[in-house]
Amino acid sequence: MDEDPKVCDLAAPEDAEAALRPGADGAGPRADCVLCGEPTEFPADRSGGTLCPVCAWQQAQRIACSG
Repeated sequence: MDEDPKVCDLAAPEDAEAALRPGADGAGPRADCVLCGEPTEFPADRSGGTLCPVCAWQQAQRIACSG
């Protein structure tokens, strides 16, 4: 086996962190939460219902407890 084993290239920490925060660049208007109306971290042109972090957490709690 003369092939050199490749390891996946990892993204720079800054790039990985930015990917976890959609719309964190601050450009453009932000979408409002569909439950409470507070601005979210998502851009306004995102399709679908957007939730702020608080409402997303509360919704997850409701779903987990409905079991």
